[in-house]
Order: sequence, then C-alpha cells, then structure tokens
Amino acid sequence: MSIGNSPEDERPFEDVSDEARPSIGRALQQARIDAGLTVDDVSSATRVRIAIVHAIEADDFAPCGGDVYARGHIRTLARAVHVDPAPLLAQYDDSHGGRPAPTPAAPLFEAERIRPERRGPNWTAAMVAAIVAVIGFVGFTAFKGDDGGGKSSVAEGGSTPTADKTTPTPKTDKPKDPKPEPSDSAIAAVPQDKVTVQVTAVDGRSWVGVKDHNGRLLFDDLLKQGDSKTFQDREKINLVLGDAGAIDLYVNGKKIDDDWQPGAVERLTYTKGDPQAG
Repeated sequence: MSIGNSPEDERPFEDVSDEARPSIGRALQQARIDAGLTVDDVSSATRVRIAIVHAIEADDFAPCGGDVYARGHIRTLARAVHVDPAPLLAQYDDSHGGRPAPTPAAPLFEAERIRPERRGPNWTAAMVAAIVAVIGFVGFTAFKGDDGGGKSSVAEGGSTPTADKTTPTPKTDKPKDPKPEPSDSAIAAVPQDKVTVQVTAVDGRSWVGVKDHNGRLLFDDLLKQGDSKTFQDREKINLVLGDAGAIDLYVNGKKIDDDWQPGAVERLTYTKGDPQAG
C-alpha cells in the first residue's frame, strides 16, 4: 500500500467564492452573446430601453430607478437571453441589502380613507338662492304696488262710472290660423330659372325634410303651426312631409291643392315646370 495523497486529494481546487462568480451584468451579457442576440434585439423583445440594458450589463443599476425596478429588469432580461433569473435575483439581493419588503396595503388604504375631504363653498347654490330671493322680493313689491294703486283710484274718483258697467267691451275675433295667399306680384316675382317651394304649417305642426337636386339636405326639422319656410334650387326640390294634412304648399308661386289627409306622409319632387308632383 502506497503512502501519500490519494487521487481525490490531487484534484484542482474549485473556487466557489463570490469573487469567482461572474457579476449579474457579466452573466447577462455572456448569455446574450451565446444566444446570438444584440442589445437592440433584447431591447426590442423586452421593451427595456437600450441605455438601461447597457447599464445593467455594466452592473450599473442606478438608471433602473430603484431596487424594485432593477429586479424586474434583471428578471425580464434573463428570460430574454434564456437564463434562470432566480440565481441572478438572489445575487442582487445579497449585494443590495436583501429583497425589498412589500409595502403594506392596509395602512395606506386606511390613511387614504380617513383623510378629510376638503370642499370649497358651493357658490352656484348660493347664487341661485340669491337670485330666487331677489325675484321673489321684486314680485312681491310689484304686487303690493298694483294693489295700492287700485284702491287709491277708487277712493279719489268715487264709485265706478256706470258707463263702464253698461258698455260692453268689444271683442276682437282674431282669425285662428290665417292661411297666406300669394299675391299676383309675388307669383310674378318667382324666378323662372329656378324651382321655388314654400312650405307653411297652417293646421298644426309637421316634420319637414327638404333636399336639393344633389341630395344635399336643406332642412330637417319640425315646423310649428304658423311657421313658413321657402326653398329654391336651379333644378328640383325633394320634399318629405311628416303630416301633409297640416301643410299648405306653394310651388313656383302657385298653391298645390292636393287633398292630403291629416297624419299622411308625402314624398314629393318639384321642378321648374311644376306645380305638379314630379
């Protein structure tokens, strides 16, 4: 039996100290090179800015903006170059004081919840109340003034004259809905080179839609009773009457005497050679 060192004792010593272990940046850089990727490739794949990738590979974590962001960037870059991020994160924690403690959510929530809400004075409500008070005061003053004036006139003039009691007040019968009739001069004034259409709501209200020969919308609204609209075009006018029975229609200065029923919807087209539906 030989005396001396065994073969196991002659194996080279493996340095497993922190000095022999590559830095985080160096490990990520070497893994990127082994994967055949450029810094631009890694930045495009991870959306981590090129400047930050360069800084991390140089073991400069200040541009990350804090430990939480630095750990996130290390994890993202490690996965992009096909390296297990866990050892790199542990190495980062060892050299930067350990893993950052999570921020407790409950105290922040409670502080936010009990924070008093500052509200300014409601000037809108105050202004509305002031306006209502002024209007009420003015109305009350006017009412009292009218009441006092009536009493003084009776006192000064004695009894009300009998003529006022016996003489009936004439009533003026105002026509309900006068229907406009175009005069001869109005008809003569209609341009001969255009089509002119006048729409008047005389027996109620009606929705009216008007388009020119190009299909351009000239009017699309409700005509109330007594309203009148006039439209002109060099070729034709297209009409849609929502309640034709309520409408009086004049084309080129002449009235269209069609017996439209109340509530009937009419679609009409008129040209320079009308009145008659085109």
